[in-house]
Amino acid sequence: MTDPHRLTYPEAVRALTERGRFGISLGLERVRRLMAEVGRPDRSLRGALVGGTNGKGSVVAMARSVLNAAGYRVGTMPKPHLVSYRERVAVDGQPISAADFADAVARVLPAIDRVAADIGPPTEFEALTAAAVAELSLREVDLAIVEVGMGGRLDATNVLDLGVAAITNVQLDHQAYLGSTLRAIGGEKAAIIKAGNLAVTGASGRGLRPILDRCAALAVPLRRSGPRQPYTARVTGTDWDGIVVDARTPGGPLSSLRVGLLGAHQADNLAVTLALLDALVERWDIDVGEHALRDGLAAVRWPGRLELLDGRTVGWGHVLLDGAHNPAGARALASALVDLGLRRPTIVFGAMRGKDVRGVLTELAALDPRFVFTSVGDPNAHTPDELAEAWRRLGGRSRTAADPRRALDIAEGDPVVVAGSLYLVGEVRGMITGTSEEG
Repeated sequence: MTDPHRLTYPEAVRALTERGRFGISLGLERVRRLMAEVGRPDRSLRGALVGGTNGKGSVVAMARSVLNAAGYRVGTMPKPHLVSYRERVAVDGQPISAADFADAVARVLPAIDRVAADIGPPTEFEALTAAAVAELSLREVDLAIVEVGMGGRLDATNVLDLGVAAITNVQLDHQAYLGSTLRAIGGEKAAIIKAGNLAVTGASGRGLRPILDRCAALAVPLRRSGPRQPYTARVTGTDWDGIVVDARTPGGPLSSLRVGLLGAHQADNLAVTLALLDALVERWDIDVGEHALRDGLAAVRWPGRLELLDGRTVGWGHVLLDGAHNPAGARALASALVDLGLRRPTIVFGAMRGKDVRGVLTELAALDPRFVFTSVGDPNAHTPDELAEAWRRLGGRSRTAADPRRALDIAEGDPVVVAGSLYLVGEVRGMITGTSEEG
């Protein structure tokens, strides 16, 4: 007989997505109660909480790969997922199985029901956070490197105090929730820094001040990366296999580091990663040698972020996926395409409402791109015609397609770039790799 307390994977996903109707509801009260209800698994984890506007996923990926190369078992909580919810809980870069994911959700559902009855229903993201934290605790990972969701201060992941806090940068994004100025957004992100932490940032300009103030108020040591800072990285070569970087840290120079991620902007993320790794070594007394550093950086991959896939098996050419969904991300994508010699690229593009679509398109306009605008499988997405009209107002011509498959069918060039919403990137990636929600 089937255990009545166990869920199938589709049932677990349905239990989560039902909570999607509660939308975005920032705050820590519900997730703190969830942690208490399931035995405070957050207290057994150590590692780093990584926030920032752009690059935090790349920093998590690089740090995880290096720590794996050094022999450590690392748990991560990537977000958002591209194809399957299973991606939200990963160990050593691999999503947990469908059965294990279902069990992880089943273990926290009774607590979710109790919290809902008492102080209101947890959101989908809060429920996912509780399930992921409990699962990583159960698996006794050596380190957890956790990416912050939105902002920091009121994001569900901020229930964690992992000993190290990193903020990659501060740019304009999610202004409706985080504030309209860099200083306000920086203040939201700075709140992931807690007393007793070691902190890291690559932020500069007006977004940096709240981070400096937070560290000063809590007497938290801060490692900084960027121009004229102790941690720097400079690209010396770029190709379709990644970049080569010369870096400098307080421990000395690191020449000719091969990083398996595309785009010169990854040098900035690498500098943050080097500072983060030093903070982890100091805070948690771990050992990361240069061999592990080089091996891990060369091996790093980050799905959906300047990821080149071979689509010939499904009738397309090569497809370059990138979830550039804000102007800063689009600027990095445009720069990477120029460095790679890709001129007048065809870009299959979709976007969610609430994003600065005009700003993103403006950044990409310098490429003289051939756009094919398409839909994202979400009711909160822009229609292809709306995106085409936004591009027309900027002086451009385009084509539209009702769905991503049709968009790729009519796209010209090799590679074709798929950009904008990560929902779009995930859908196309699933079609090319043959992966599905459960598989």
